[in-house]
Amino acid sequence: MNAPADKAAQFGRTLDLLRDPDAPFTAEAIYSLSDLAGERLDALRARWPDMPASRRHRLITRLVETSETNFEYDFSAVIRLALDDPSTEVRRAAIDGVFEECPMTIVRRLIDMATGDPFSEVRAAAVGALGIFVLQGELGKLREPINTQIQDTVLALHDNLSESLDVRRRALEAIANCGRAGVQERIREAYYADDLPMRASAVFAMGRSCDERWAPQVLEELASDYPEMRYEAARAAGELELRRALPQLIELAYEDDRQIQEVAIWSLGEIGGSAARGALTELAALAEEVNDNELLDAIAEAQANATLADDDMLPLFDFSYYDDDLDEIEIDDMDDLDDDR
Repeated sequence: MNAPADKAAQFGRTLDLLRDPDAPFTAEAIYSLSDLAGERLDALRARWPDMPASRRHRLITRLVETSETNFEYDFSAVIRLALDDPSTEVRRAAIDGVFEECPMTIVRRLIDMATGDPFSEVRAAAVGALGIFVLQGELGKLREPINTQIQDTVLALHDNLSESLDVRRRALEAIANCGRAGVQERIREAYYADDLPMRASAVFAMGRSCDERWAPQVLEELASDYPEMRYEAARAAGELELRRALPQLIELAYEDDRQIQEVAIWSLGEIGGSAARGALTELAALAEEVNDNELLDAIAEAQANATLADDDMLPLFDFSYYDDDLDEIEIDDMDDLDDDR
């Protein structure tokens, strides 16, 4: 049997499997849904309404999980189909499957969903996903008309005071790495908002902006009484590569809050340096003592990133002098550490 016939047979078995609501999704079924077009896509589209919403949701979730670890598979045709699904849960899950190399038809669908979906949860997810393409626009990878449309859409959603808080804050996060006039002012305004979630999104946006002007705010929030603020500040410190944040990040890496601990470890890897590497080594030893393999994996990834961060540093600027005594230096006395790199 030739290769096209094999693929046709595999896809036929996939359609039969999708018909059975109790059948588990096999690897063959998942992989046969990659690069769908033409008659095969039409056949899946015809079968789609016959599947229960819960099964459609499980299928999309499995496709998203597969695409995150197997980049050679392209499920964008199925994702595009699911973005029009009548089920809120399916539409929401499909948004997680949108990646930067998707067709422009998906980007335009996200714009429609962000502005017109009847459920705020879906609108928030859609505008959050548009952040991928805001960055692509900044990198010159989008045509100007669609780039402008994306920015206008995201800014309008953030500025719409009648929109839900979740949509507005996700819009702020999405637009954060855009160099357009007024973005930094919106981040600052959000930072002083009354709503804690909006303030947390402002700190997230500070990190995503890659703008060191936000270093004082990020450093301050590392000691916040609110866990969500400490979490976002720890992430932002890593994105901004704030070397002055190392003492606080090392402290946060020992927090009982697992999410804060893991993001602090990630940031140590992003910043690098001997202090970060030493802390990661100690953390690895402690994680090994309690057989915490999940944390060990996170630490190992951070250690690899720390090595890369050190390799990327210009030889002319040797910060090891500061790293050796970093724990003994107060934050207020560290203004000379190259302004956070």
